[in-house]
Amino acid sequence: MEHVVIIGNGVAGITAARHIRKLSDKKITVISAETDFFFSRTALMYIYMGHMKYEHTKPYEDWFWKKNRIDLLRAFVQNIDTQKKELKLDSGTTLAYDKLVLAVGSKPSKFGWPGQDLEAVQGLYSYQDLESMEKYSPTTKRAVIVGGGLIGVEMAEMFLSRGIAVTFLVREDRFWGGVLPKKEGELISRHLKEHHVDLRFNTELKEIIGNENSRAKAIITTNNEEIECQFVGLTAGVSPNVSFMKEGTIDTNRGVLVNEFLETNIPEVYAAGDCAEFHQHPTGRRNLEQVWYTGRIMGETVAQTICGNKTPYKPGMWFNSAKFFDIEYQTYGNVKSELDEGHNEFYWENGNIALHFVYEKVSKKLIGVNSFDMRLRHEIFDKWLTDGKTIEFVLEHLKDANFDTEFYKKHEEEIINKYNIENNTQLKVKKRNWKRIFA
Repeated sequence: MEHVVIIGNGVAGITAARHIRKLSDKKITVISAETDFFFSRTALMYIYMGHMKYEHTKPYEDWFWKKNRIDLLRAFVQNIDTQKKELKLDSGTTLAYDKLVLAVGSKPSKFGWPGQDLEAVQGLYSYQDLESMEKYSPTTKRAVIVGGGLIGVEMAEMFLSRGIAVTFLVREDRFWGGVLPKKEGELISRHLKEHHVDLRFNTELKEIIGNENSRAKAIITTNNEEIECQFVGLTAGVSPNVSFMKEGTIDTNRGVLVNEFLETNIPEVYAAGDCAEFHQHPTGRRNLEQVWYTGRIMGETVAQTICGNKTPYKPGMWFNSAKFFDIEYQTYGNVKSELDEGHNEFYWENGNIALHFVYEKVSKKLIGVNSFDMRLRHEIFDKWLTDGKTIEFVLEHLKDANFDTEFYKKHEEEIINKYNIENNTQLKVKKRNWKRIFA
C-alpha cells in the first residue's frame, strides 16, 4: 500500500490528509513535533484570554483520526533522504515514505538583533509560544512588541487583557504601513491608542538587554531610547520553517520551491502552506502566500495530484480577514498601500467603520476593497471582482453584500451620497435582492 507522509499538522497538512483519505485508501501518516492533534492556530489568543480552552480549538474529536485511518506521529524530522525516501526522526528511528508532503509552516522572523535569543523573547506562532507567554506573564509588567502586523496586535490585546502594559514599535509612520493605505493605517492607529497601546512610529529595535538570568529586562530603540520591559514580542513577519532542509536535495529559497502543481524538484515530494514558495505564482501574486485560506486550498490541491488527478493551484481572488481589537477587517482583491497609476479610489469613513474601494480610472472596473467593521459577503465580492463589475454597480448593489444583521445601523445611503458628491453622479442604492444573494 502506498504510504503518504505529511510533515506538519497545520491547516495545509491536515486538509491534505483529509482529502487524500476521501479520495483513496492510501496509508497516511501526519508528523508533528508541536501537538498531538490539529488545532486552530488563530485561536491561540483566545486560549490565553480565557475565552476558550485548548480542547475547544480542535475542529475534530480525538477519535476522528483513528476512525479515518490517519496515523498521527509526535516527532521532529531531522533529515530527509530523498534517494532512500526516508525521514530521520529525533528518536533516532527512520520512517519510509512513497510520497511526501512538506507542510512545515513558518517561524517568527529574526533579523540578527543583539539579545534576540534571550529568555522571554519570542513570537506567537506555535502552541509552545502560547505556553511561553503563560510562563512569563505573571512576572511581566511591560511588554515591547516589535513589528506592526496582525500577530503583533493579537499579542498586544492578549497582554492588555491581563493588565500588562504594551509598547509597540512600528517601523513606518503609521500602523502596518507596508500593507494598509494611509487613512486606514491612521484609523487603526487611533483605535490602538484608544486601547492604551503605547505606539512608537518610525521606531525600530536596536538591541535587547538581558538580566543576570538571561531574561529580557529592556530594549534599546534605533532612537537610542531605553525602554524597561520583561517580555519582547518579535512579530515582524514570519519566514518558512525550512532550515533543516537547506543542506538537502530539495530546492529552497526563502521557502520550498514549487511549481503550479505544488511539486518540488524531487519527484513525489510536494510542499503546501506557509513553507511553499512558487517559482512564479500562477496568478502573479506574491510567491509566498502565508494565510489560512491559501493553506487550505493548497492542501486540497496537492491531495488531488497525489491521488492521480493532477491539479494546478487556483486560489481565486485574494482575500484576508483579521481583527484589530474591536474592529473587524476584510480585504478583497488588490488594495495596495500606495495607489497605482491608472487607478482611482473612493474612501468613506464613519467612526471606526470604513470602506476603501480601488478601481480603474477609465473603465471603473473594481480592483479591490478594504472593509473595516462592516461585514461583507465573501461570495458576492469574490463574484463581483471575478466578473469585472464597476465601482458604480458595486455601490448601487452594496446592500446585497452587507452581511451585518438587522440590528446594525446601515450606511449605504450615506456611502453612495458621498460618492455622488465627489464624482458628480446620481447613483441610487438598489433594493436588496435576496434571490440574487442566495442564487
